[in-house]
Amino acid sequence: MKWYEPYLSVYEKPFEEAPAPIIEEVKEKIARLQSDQPLVTVSVIGYNEEKHLLACLWSLSNTVCKYPIEIIGVDNDSKDRTAEIFQKLGVSYYTETRHSCGWARSCGLAHAKGKYHINIDSDTMYPPKYVETMVDALEKKNVVGASSLWSYIPDKEHPWWQLKIYEFTRDCYLFLQSFKRPEMSVRGMVFAYNTELGRKVGIRTHIIRGEDGALAFGLREYGKLVFVRKQKARAVTGYGTVSKDGTLLDSFKMRVLKGLRNISSLFTSKSEYKDEESNLIK
Repeated sequence: MKWYEPYLSVYEKPFEEAPAPIIEEVKEKIARLQSDQPLVTVSVIGYNEEKHLLACLWSLSNTVCKYPIEIIGVDNDSKDRTAEIFQKLGVSYYTETRHSCGWARSCGLAHAKGKYHINIDSDTMYPPKYVETMVDALEKKNVVGASSLWSYIPDKEHPWWQLKIYEFTRDCYLFLQSFKRPEMSVRGMVFAYNTELGRKVGIRTHIIRGEDGALAFGLREYGKLVFVRKQKARAVTGYGTVSKDGTLLDSFKMRVLKGLRNISSLFTSKSEYKDEESNLIK
């Protein structure tokens, strides 16, 4: 059995269908994990994530970590039961009324008590050793940020063998890209960094996407970004932007063409990035 299979029983399901014993189990386990003096803060952001948040928190409740941690939530002014789920599971959360991943992540960072801050997306599930593995990376000399990889949930439209080809190709590209432009290989749902430096750099709030890469780019001034490719740190998520491109094959073709157009980026560094008008929040 895959480590995330139990969580699929509540993934993509309304909260009202969640079995009471599971809710109570997750609540008790999260309470046992919480520390008043955490080394690392795990902040879970969510906007209308009622159908995913329980599965995410269930996975985090099974965290096995030698470091003291705290788990907090950020409700990005959801219109569904996202806030209620945080409440029922006993997770301290904050409401951010300004909408964007940047604002939500900034809210979590502002309230983090830990030396390190780990970004968590509500539609993603994390293996038991995820937090510990990411902190292990951050504890190394001159490391200011760490990013890992992720897989997708197989289903009828996305057979596991097609996903393996897709993920292998993507992972290879991200690996090559990380040498000269490591900030471009960072994804917010699997990103961890030094809290103090994160606050110093700041998280961009007025862009639709790319706040994670912008933060990573700013952090490079203070030290190294590392990439964790261990299975213990590989998250599992839904299809998000991939599904917007049509079929998995459509998405694969689009990303291959984009990668070929930007092939020069694998061999050159960049000292400045300019915003695209279409990516700005008006």
